[in-house]
Amino acid sequence: MNRYPLWKYIVIAVSILLGLLYTLPNFFGESPAVQISPLRAGIQTDMALLQRAEQVLKQHGLPYNGTILESTGIKIRFSDTDTQIKARDILDAEVGSDYIVALNLLPNSPQWMRHIGALPMYLGLDLRGGVHFMLQVDMAGALTKALDRYNADLRSTLREQRIPSAGIDRDRSRIIIKFRDEQAREKAISELGKTFEDLAFRSEDVNGERRLVASIKPEALIRMQNTAVQRNITTLRNRVNELGVAEPIIQQAGADRVIVQLPGVQDTAKAKDILGRTATLEVRMVDEDGDIDAALRGSVPSGTELLSERGGGHLLVKKQVLLTGDRITDAQPGFDQDRQAAVHVTLDNNGSRIFKQLTRNNVGKRMAILLVEKNVTEVVTAPVIREEIGGGRVQISGQMNSIEARDVALLLRAGALAAPMEIIEERTVGPSLGAENIERGFNSTLYGFMIVSVFIMIYYSAIGIISVVALATNLLFLIGLLSILQATLTLPGMAGMALTVGMAIDANVLINERIRDELRHGATPQAAIHAGYERAWDAIIDTNLSTLLAGLGLMIFGSGPIKGFAVVLCLGILTTLFSAVTVSRAMVNLFYGNRKLAHVPIGTIKILKKSSSKR
Repeated sequence: MNRYPLWKYIVIAVSILLGLLYTLPNFFGESPAVQISPLRAGIQTDMALLQRAEQVLKQHGLPYNGTILESTGIKIRFSDTDTQIKARDILDAEVGSDYIVALNLLPNSPQWMRHIGALPMYLGLDLRGGVHFMLQVDMAGALTKALDRYNADLRSTLREQRIPSAGIDRDRSRIIIKFRDEQAREKAISELGKTFEDLAFRSEDVNGERRLVASIKPEALIRMQNTAVQRNITTLRNRVNELGVAEPIIQQAGADRVIVQLPGVQDTAKAKDILGRTATLEVRMVDEDGDIDAALRGSVPSGTELLSERGGGHLLVKKQVLLTGDRITDAQPGFDQDRQAAVHVTLDNNGSRIFKQLTRNNVGKRMAILLVEKNVTEVVTAPVIREEIGGGRVQISGQMNSIEARDVALLLRAGALAAPMEIIEERTVGPSLGAENIERGFNSTLYGFMIVSVFIMIYYSAIGIISVVALATNLLFLIGLLSILQATLTLPGMAGMALTVGMAIDANVLINERIRDELRHGATPQAAIHAGYERAWDAIIDTNLSTLLAGLGLMIFGSGPIKGFAVVLCLGILTTLFSAVTVSRAMVNLFYGNRKLAHVPIGTIKILKKSSSKR
């Protein structure tokens, strides 16, 4: 009656061993490390680079606890954060500009565990320490960029269709195209309406001047906002990957805000600088006919802009943007022919075609390469075009050092932000606070487990001890499953673990009380055990299924801490159904199923028609 076949015991034993194996890495802790990653895809990390890094550390007397050579980079362990930071600074200067040297934290689990994929759970920001940013998208800036782009595209389309115009101006959120005759305006409405579906066109006459006013449609504005946020999230993720963060959290919060959490990041100033910068590239022509002295006095010619040059001085630059950073496919730091720091930019096919035509049509004129950063436009260099330039290779050189060239290349390579972003909230969680949160979360789960265990063992006697073992197995399965999934554990996740303890023991209480009921009604010990497990199953399914549905609702509609809590809760319910029923019954069958029982050791049972007695 109460017997399991051998294969069931084998499955349970293998499950417990796997749970133990994948749970153990979480108890080895982490050590500070430095990560060396290649800056571009063509560079490889090999043994020569590892030996070079080890030699540099030995020359400067910096001890390290081990090295790991992987295809994606090199990781070097240290005993403390002070040595780690010193090593990062030295390696950053010695290894070269072809590599990114970043701070990291590595698990201390044995290497054989890592080879079989037994890795610890990632710890969230509140447990590991790190930095939290909330960024807000500047939608006004996104609209301005879109109108500037439409301005240039409208001008090019009119030129290609040979439609004469008297000029194109932008007035706030509108683009105004002027015409000399009605026929040209009607032709423009027909051609532009087919090409620019997101623009609404209407005719107006002002002081006898024929105008065509273009504005962005409301539905296009909403789509533009959503696209800008999603593109910015992608760009931020690319930048974070360059920083070498193991498990970043980058998600949308509201219509125009993005949350970025970087657990384990110790160089918060560097992270803030990279995330907050909005570098993009623009190519414009220099207005060589304008009077620079008059512009400095405030008389700036129409269609031009007075900008500052890097290294001092000012320059009149035309407002028309001929090429933007959207056409960039790669950007790498390097040096120019004078051995000065520079950024080498590669354009896509369309960008190469535009740049080739631009240089062919403007030989002998000055071309300005501008870097737009935090809404500040600066002329990096303004060379004279000597000849047509093909191949899609552009060099940006000016008053910059190698570190700045590397950062600019990183930003251009990761992609320009679709709209400017501003950091409106910043929180830093120190490693010491994270360690304190881990201790408190672990203790809360441990103390809850101990209190429940003591009560169950006293109240249910030997069967209670089996219930406690099943409860411990449940926690083992839950932690092992989270580790296999490489989930990110946060404080709400620890709260989910504590709740799982209560939910799991509830299933055993239902089983044990059902066994008692059967004994009260005169069932034999073996029949009572069998009926207790069989008839308690429906109640266990009902209670856990309702909680699972609530957890799934929190997981689907919640975000951030709520979602983390829901994930742990749902996984805990699944492990509870296995451990509280299958594992506990296997132990009961193993100890009591193969022998004749005079009574079931399940505590004191009160018989309704008789006095209290021990069964």
